[in-house]
Amino acid sequence: MKQIEMVNYVHLWRDLVRLGEERRKRKTKNHSKDQWHGKAANFDLRVSERWQQQDSSRAFVLQTLTEFPEPTVLDIGAGSGAWVSLMSPFAKTVTAIDPSESMLAQLERRIEEEKLLNVNIIKGCWLEVKVEKHDICFCSHAMYGADDLPAFIRGMQESTNKRIILLIRAPGEEGLMAQAMNMVWGHPYDSPNYQIAINILWQMGIFPNVIMEKDHLWKPWSHASLEDALIEMKNRLGLFDNQEWDNQLRDLLKSSLLYQSGEYIWPTAMRTALLYWDV
Repeated sequence: MKQIEMVNYVHLWRDLVRLGEERRKRKTKNHSKDQWHGKAANFDLRVSERWQQQDSSRAFVLQTLTEFPEPTVLDIGAGSGAWVSLMSPFAKTVTAIDPSESMLAQLERRIEEEKLLNVNIIKGCWLEVKVEKHDICFCSHAMYGADDLPAFIRGMQESTNKRIILLIRAPGEEGLMAQAMNMVWGHPYDSPNYQIAINILWQMGIFPNVIMEKDHLWKPWSHASLEDALIEMKNRLGLFDNQEWDNQLRDLLKSSLLYQSGEYIWPTAMRTALLYWDV
């Protein structure tokens, strides 16, 4: 039997978080520390459009809120407040944490319009703010900027009385970015995701239940030109101005993208995984 080289998933998560930060710095056109500056309203609109269809994640969250009647809920990375709006009618209180002033402005507008009287807002990053224990600790796609995922999770554990719920992206390992990552870096992960997180949780002695969304894949990326798609792919690979892989990546894109209505459309390969466990 050959010796197997084990993947350090904690370091892999950290490195991909830092790559994402570098990519955002290069891509952003404003110098605001708030990464959602000028984008929060559009994000809220996209969530509203996506929520026109039912999904298993919302169904399970509502099930949890009936299983634990009138719980106190902690929403980490509450963003524009879609989940706050969903959970507030069933909760005793909802504490919404987010560092983005732009997102919190959307959340405050929602609270006022919907008269959500049991919502408390805390501006700040998780682990940098102090909160009391809550019955349910919830985080939807807000862990991608945390380069120390074990510390992020331990903080949730210490702040929860009953149940932790995480929603996290789960890309297919046959997806286009997975193929490109395997080609260049020898593994399929271009960003922090479910596959890495689940291994970290196992190493921490946490064995969550998993509900994988089946019917609602994320909206595919699209670009006006093949070169725009190549730039996107290189940025996600961390190649940026490096041209060493351009020919191979361009060939991969040519063979994989669908040209339709004047756009190059990527294959859809992303869904949401819901992880939960009781404490």
